[in-house]
Amino acid sequence: AHASRDLGPGWKVSPSVVVKAGQTFDLASIDGAGRITHIWITTHTDHWRTLILRAFWDGAEEPAVEVPYGDFFCNGWGVFAQVSSQVIAANPHGGFNSYWPMPFRLGARLTVENTSVVDAVVYFQVTYKVGDEAADDDDGYFHVQWRRSNVLPYGETHTILEGIEGRGHYAGTYMAWGVNSNGWWGEGEIKFFFDDDTDHPTICGTGTEDYFGGAWNFDVPGQGYTTFSTPYLGMPQVIRPDGLYVSQQRFGLYRWHLPDPIAFHDRLSRVTIQALGWRSGWRYLPLQDDIASTCFFYLDAPTAARPPSPTADAMEIHLGSAPVPDIGASPPRPPE
Repeated sequence: AHASRDLGPGWKVSPSVVVKAGQTFDLASIDGAGRITHIWITTHTDHWRTLILRAFWDGAEEPAVEVPYGDFFCNGWGVFAQVSSQVIAANPHGGFNSYWPMPFRLGARLTVENTSVVDAVVYFQVTYKVGDEAADDDDGYFHVQWRRSNVLPYGETHTILEGIEGRGHYAGTYMAWGVNSNGWWGEGEIKFFFDDDTDHPTICGTGTEDYFGGAWNFDVPGQGYTTFSTPYLGMPQVIRPDGLYVSQQRFGLYRWHLPDPIAFHDRLSRVTIQALGWRSGWRYLPLQDDIASTCFFYLDAPTAARPPSPTADAMEIHLGSAPVPDIGASPPRPPE
């Protein structure tokens, strides 16, 4: 408002909000039936892993969507990566867009919680339709869950999703994968367990890079790891060690099951992924990596079994631009 003090009524006033440290702000509160069709939002990179996005459908007390801000928009490492997909577009420099359809029948509430010790300035727009025709009876409710294994214990698999009861379809996966070992890290299989599956899943992948649409380690001769972003799958981010404080390789990958939704009728028991590399003698090596997964699915209920809410410590990432994380200890850094 101060910037427009000389211009009078009708001119741009305050396009942003300040979300105080430790507080929650309502991005949208909608009564009646409708469908959220687009979200545009931006904030400083320091807040991409300290803000939590939540969505509540039809007056439910528990959120259907609960995920760190950056991970929802396929930018889980706090460093910008261009994403040009069907439902998520991350554009320079940090203009985040969601086109995930989010139908509701009685009402919707979108919130952002600031878990940091410093305030966050947030700019946003939420576009939605209202009316019964905007929420078809066959549409499920949009759900998003986040989990992190840091570090993944030796010989264990990372759980992406578990314990979902009801009818729906699995719609996508984003992973922020930090590698803690030398060599190739993506031999592990992704597995989908339905209904009464126990030891053996109904769907089993062939390798991590295969699931995300690549092949042969994403390694183009003469180029090494090569980023790509397509409508339904991609590896838009490769963060390479710099010989100083950025000591590990880190990756961002997504896969949207839009033309190929994974439907379930009674339950989706669990979705897991292995972290596998190589040891001598062409033997698989279970890895102890930093794996954060975000899963997207639609369900015939506005709430579902979900993991504990993310905490600031559980979400924290060290960007590597200083010897120690500096959030709250100094003024924000300029965008990288």
